[in-house]
Amino acid sequence: MDVHAFAAPEAGRKLILGGVDIPSERGLAGHSDADVLSHAITDALLGAAGMEDIGHYFPDTDERWQDADSIELLREVRRLVGDSWSVSNVDSVVICERPKIRDHREEMRKNLAAALGVETFDVSVRGTTSERLGFTGRGEGIAAEAVCLLERNI
Repeated sequence: MDVHAFAAPEAGRKLILGGVDIPSERGLAGHSDADVLSHAITDALLGAAGMEDIGHYFPDTDERWQDADSIELLREVRRLVGDSWSVSNVDSVVICERPKIRDHREEMRKNLAAALGVETFDVSVRGTTSERLGFTGRGEGIAAEAVCLLERNI
């Protein structure tokens, strides 16, 4: 799971989800590009492999990761997980009132699958709202959840 608040409009941040630049008045606040979907999938991959979390590998105290492309971070984590594991599938959901995920889902799936080295059909991206409840419902930020199934290559 990952969560990012929206940045102030004057911050000039782009809204990036699953490596897709989505037209929006506000982007998400964060040390990297704040791609909440890619971050959730990165942590799911790390967790499935029994490794540390995303902050261990890309700490927000390290200037090397300032404005980093989160798809590239996911690609690097896939490399770190190594060839002893195969990604069987990834299921993810983005939780927000806006933007509508369905309009960008296929491009997100392609970007994420390419970073993971799998076929597009192995990556699911869905969107849901929180029915105007909580911080996502009030439009204060976006959350994402993901699960990754790995198979050990023997």
